[in-house]
Amino acid sequence: MQAVLDTIIDSKQRDTRLMWALCAASVVVYINLYLMQGMLPLIAEHFAVSGSRATLILSVTSFSLAFSLLIYAVVSDRIGRHRPIVVSLWLLAISNLLLIWAPDFNGLIWVRFLQGVLLAAVPAIAMAYFKEQLSPSTMLKAAGIYIMANSIGGIVGRLLGGVMSQFFSWQESMWLLFLITLAGVALTSYLLPSGADANAVSHLQSEPKSPSRRVRLMQDIHGFSHHLTDPQMRLVYAIGGLTFMMMVNQFSFIQLHLMAAPYEWSRFQATLIFLCYSSGTVASYFSAKWLAKFGQHQLYQWSWCLMLLGSLLTLFDTTFTICIGFLMTACGFFLTHSCCNSFVAMRASRDRAKATSLYLCCYYLGAALGGPYLMLFWHGAEWQGVVMGSLTLLALIALGITRLHYHQTQNHRALV
Repeated sequence: MQAVLDTIIDSKQRDTRLMWALCAASVVVYINLYLMQGMLPLIAEHFAVSGSRATLILSVTSFSLAFSLLIYAVVSDRIGRHRPIVVSLWLLAISNLLLIWAPDFNGLIWVRFLQGVLLAAVPAIAMAYFKEQLSPSTMLKAAGIYIMANSIGGIVGRLLGGVMSQFFSWQESMWLLFLITLAGVALTSYLLPSGADANAVSHLQSEPKSPSRRVRLMQDIHGFSHHLTDPQMRLVYAIGGLTFMMMVNQFSFIQLHLMAAPYEWSRFQATLIFLCYSSGTVASYFSAKWLAKFGQHQLYQWSWCLMLLGSLLTLFDTTFTICIGFLMTACGFFLTHSCCNSFVAMRASRDRAKATSLYLCCYYLGAALGGPYLMLFWHGAEWQGVVMGSLTLLALIALGITRLHYHQTQNHRALV
């Protein structure tokens, strides 16, 4: 009996360590990903480019991250989840040294392109890791806390970027980023249970060896196509991508708006708008409870309404309405993201890392395409144009939510 209790306690401790290790890794990843969004004014000044062109630094990182997710999905399915996460994080810490001596804006673009590849490992693998190692109820809780960690990393990264932009030089800022990343990676490596991969590895070892690389390649392609041929998965991928396409780039352009007349906020003051992400942090934490209580479709509807009302509210163009509007938009976005993430993880009965990476590929591809897309509206009518472009995306998101509900209703009727 005591041996059984010890096993249960040990299992809970391992689950807890796994959850907090991946949350710590998430904070490190999102600090590195979004720090540059808070540093756009300093980047524009240091590298002598316009503020709108500086926003491309986010697009290029999101672009390389998006497609690297698919590679990590294949790699982690073959060699396990633990090693790709640890190796990529240590390489990320080392790559921050390259930022210190970036010679010009083009050089910075290439380093950030490389970092996008390294940043992809944790988001590509984390949800599949949870699904394999945790019970369904624990997995939903872990997913909510993990997304909350994403939000915290995003907030800290952007605010830290604002502080650096206001008070430090480029080289000093990048040295500080290197040290923060190094500490976070060391903590993750310590917390992540080395044996948590056992189930995945033993499963891989139990499978018959593929006779050739061509066969393995075909198996990987079939794994991706299995999810892409699922109409519900495709719709969730589109909903997540379009939502992130709108939200993350709204936060970039609102900084330019707040630094111009009549507001004329400083670099650091402009980054304080990222505190509005805190509503998303809270929403992520409660998302599992709300999903269980209200259901996915109702939560999608509420999220969409929050994003619509939040975007429209900013058109009143006062400090108060902009802040309230972004609090609403961030809350709606993170609820949508939680719904999508949980849906993909729970629906995927096989090739889980591939299912998650396809979702996140669409998610970050949306972020990459959203910068150039909303930039067209910004050049045409500044912030009012950005809101107009956002309303177009919201119309497409509403269509996706409606179609998803239709498919789910049809499936339910077929089963009955």
